[in-house]
Amino acid sequence: MTPSQTGSAKYDARIRRAETLSSPHSAATEFLDFYKHILSFHKLLHANISAAHRVQPSGLSSSGVRGELDLAVLLPHFRGYLSFIENHAPAALAESARQFALLSSDSWIAGLEAYWQYAGVYDQQIGAFAQFLPRAFLQPYAEFRAALAPRAPQVTTPRLCPLCGSRPLLGVLRPEGDGGKRFLLCSFCLQEWEFRRILCPTCGEEAEEKLPVYIAEDSPHVRVEACDACKFYLRTMDLTKDGNAVPLVDDLAAIPHTLWASEQGYSRLQPNLLGT
Repeated sequence: MTPSQTGSAKYDARIRRAETLSSPHSAATEFLDFYKHILSFHKLLHANISAAHRVQPSGLSSSGVRGELDLAVLLPHFRGYLSFIENHAPAALAESARQFALLSSDSWIAGLEAYWQYAGVYDQQIGAFAQFLPRAFLQPYAEFRAALAPRAPQVTTPRLCPLCGSRPLLGVLRPEGDGGKRFLLCSFCLQEWEFRRILCPTCGEEAEEKLPVYIAEDSPHVRVEACDACKFYLRTMDLTKDGNAVPLVDDLAAIPHTLWASEQGYSRLQPNLLGT
């Protein structure tokens, strides 16, 4: 199966899950409906990136995930992307895209390159709204590069993505034996790496009594894994409880969990794409 075919199936699965989770009674319906539009754009852009790579291989696998942006491939799609966001996004994001479209191409490049360099690794937290335009545009490209990157054997438990050095967005529990094996999902390139069950990915706390887990009765596969040492939390999707969950999509729908964690004084290490 080619990277393009693999990418297409991946985006189709995310779209189907967003449709499943969206309902007239869900607080996340508006977000999920917008996200389905984003996924449609991601699917098309990923296919174009993959096609360009087949025509002219660019050595991406040897340059690492955060190697220089291939602007010759990306920039021709950027104006159309801004128009797409302006037509489908909520009002504030649509206006942001409209204003960004008025800037020069040099400003576009500067914005994309700044995000590419610092996203997920810069100490200062950046809100979802502020980084949305470059993040949503470059996400398929980051995923494509990460899929090509060589993976060294993992002999430690890194708190940052082994491929790009970014902080995790989510935890994922995947079935193994009678339980679940814990993985972290990167906030930048969306790749997973194995991680210890009893360990805070933010500060490294190992004391189990300082690492409470909160689960709501109506969504048992969504876990709020908190740390009372640093007061950060990681949202984790437990696929042993719901094998149909798609972590990236189910995370966007978990708005009540975000509100609850904030009320308890916990902060999220990295926001998801829509800040939910």
